[in-house]
Amino acid sequence: MNELEQLPIPLLQWFQEHARTLPWRSDPTPYHVWVSEIMLQQTRVAAVLDYYRRFMEALPTVADLAAVDDDRLMKLWQGLGYYSRARNLKKAAGQIMDRFGGRFPDTYEDILSLSGVGEYTAGAISAIAFGIPVPAVDGNVLRVVARITGDRGDIGKPDTKARMRQALLETMPRQFPGAYDQALMELGALVCLPNGAPLCAQCPAADFCTACREGLTAEIPVKAPKKARRVEERTVYLILRAGRIALRRRAARGLLACLWEFPNELRGDRGALDRWGIAPLHMDHGGSGKHIFSHIEWRMEGLVVHTDTEVLPEGWVWADRAALAETYAVPNAFQSFLPLAIGALEGEQESLWN
Repeated sequence: MNELEQLPIPLLQWFQEHARTLPWRSDPTPYHVWVSEIMLQQTRVAAVLDYYRRFMEALPTVADLAAVDDDRLMKLWQGLGYYSRARNLKKAAGQIMDRFGGRFPDTYEDILSLSGVGEYTAGAISAIAFGIPVPAVDGNVLRVVARITGDRGDIGKPDTKARMRQALLETMPRQFPGAYDQALMELGALVCLPNGAPLCAQCPAADFCTACREGLTAEIPVKAPKKARRVEERTVYLILRAGRIALRRRAARGLLACLWEFPNELRGDRGALDRWGIAPLHMDHGGSGKHIFSHIEWRMEGLVVHTDTEVLPEGWVWADRAALAETYAVPNAFQSFLPLAIGALEGEQESLWN
């Protein structure tokens, strides 16, 4: 991978001119870098910015994160998805308080020992916050390295990733590890784009990039296709009573663990309301929605249920509009039904006043 030896100087010069101004780059403390990198997993920078700002305003220190109430944490995270990331953040904050006396660990091995922190995140924190020369190898970086070197290994396989990580470790500039890691990520995010559409004319590595020179950017990187997602047809129940809507907390393990949701069941289950002890006064169609998880696709039909039943099953609550907005974290999977739920709550409240 001799091409990587030519990369540091032109890449760092390019990064100095083109790096985006981001809040965690302006103040790269270990805590800031850690939270930002966890938020950026599977999530675009533009989507993270407001979440990061609100998160830091609410939880400015590791101690604050370790002590935060779970529902408050989930509400701060609502909409970002992959909620296990937030749970692991809190768990790791507790580890920092208990094992490291509240001080963020400053070695790669100790950072890697934190809950929810893998090689990439540990590398990013080590290099950016502590100046330790460790590569941070994510999908963007794998794509850059594969194209520059012409590597046709499957970037989804551990041995390919390990080989590329070692090559980066051997060629990264020891005096600027944080800037170099960020420059590689930035190049993959802004120029060396996926799906065969890189902006090679803007790339500082164009003169020595194998894929660019040989016209292989549509073929490299190589990655095995994902397995087809399982499709689930579900009915989502918007159950209304006296200006409030029913929410239930999901199980402590599995998909969307511990979050609040509109009650839902597999479509075709006609006994759900009876099972829950909900006596409907009347029902209306509540629209439709779709949500794609990494391995499951939900195709949902809504059902608006008006009831005078007051007692709900265990683990359920009645929430008014303020509580729905401020207290209970309802995941993006139900985004299609939130406007209808809010509108229905307003209508129910108006009927109480009239």
